[in-house]
Amino acid sequence: MMAGVITISDRCFRGERKDDSGPLLLKILENQRWFSEIRYKLVPDEKKMIRESILEFTKDCNLILTTGGTGISSRDFTPDVTRELVEKEIPGITEEMRRRSFKVTPHALLSRSVAGIRQKSLIINLPGSPHGAKENLKAIIDIIPHALELIKGEVKDCHKKN
Repeated sequence: MMAGVITISDRCFRGERKDDSGPLLLKILENQRWFSEIRYKLVPDEKKMIRESILEFTKDCNLILTTGGTGISSRDFTPDVTRELVEKEIPGITEEMRRRSFKVTPHALLSRSVAGIRQKSLIINLPGSPHGAKENLKAIIDIIPHALELIKGEVKDCHKKN
């Protein structure tokens, strides 16, 4: 299996700020040892580039994590683009991320993150801050393997009684 991490940030793309979130997510995924390869890309907050990057990653990646652009500022487009691309939205994932984050900060309610499926890829939007990205991923990381099995059609009958 393959995964992809896309950082979406104008300032990081222009070199005005170091991308700490993308590399942190890469490290977390590497420690899970679920993936044979993990790809990374950094793009500005431009709808076309976000769209092209997600579409490019859906060709090979089973899991795509985006970081950045999930808020309510005028340049936050990630959820809008993601929503246009997914075939099935999975609101429970983002509901749990917001629920857990709200325990830390009421600003979690301003997140517009989206999670969903496109073809055989699970796409999850995470916040742009390293702390927020890590906290949100930790909130849902345990369901990712099962979700990927379901998407690939390899689900075991978890309701079967012995």
